[in-house]
Amino acid sequence: MTEPNRPPLPHDFHPVVPSFTVTSKDVEPGATLQDAQVYAEGNTSPQLRWEGFPPETKSFAVTCYDPDAPTGSGFWHWVLFDIPASVTELPLGAGTGTFDGLPDGAVHARNDYGTKDFGGAAPPPGDPAHRYVFTVYAVDQEKLGPDSDASPAVVGFNLRFHTLARAQLIGEYQAVADS
Repeated sequence: MTEPNRPPLPHDFHPVVPSFTVTSKDVEPGATLQDAQVYAEGNTSPQLRWEGFPPETKSFAVTCYDPDAPTGSGFWHWVLFDIPASVTELPLGAGTGTFDGLPDGAVHARNDYGTKDFGGAAPPPGDPAHRYVFTVYAVDQEKLGPDSDASPAVVGFNLRFHTLARAQLIGEYQAVADS
């Protein structure tokens, strides 16, 4: 649910679906992201683990989105899909462009940095804290449809129609203004 005077979350416009649980050793709900998840520091995707998804799940997708980015359309930091249904955890750093730690068949689409990997938090210095929404989608198909050249919007369009359930974890980050 969107907080007053804050931009909506990416799935606020999608159909209501059941939720399940996602946890992380690296992201605490509502807490400041660690340096490892910051673009200029570590630029490393967090460890994520999920459970409680519907038994008919055929694959998963994982995204990271900043709804507070001053773009008018937010900012997609991570778009990963076609994760096999047997996979319920991604290790720290699985979002690198080398695909180490990713299961066979998983697909990285372009993020808003223009790369096919996880791009860490990088809000403008002095902005209020930005929210980084890590979402795991339980998908009703083994293959979502798009390929790795798809934009985050195209992947989101497909997820709108193929999501069985969704889990989210939100961390925050604020870059201090230079004095």
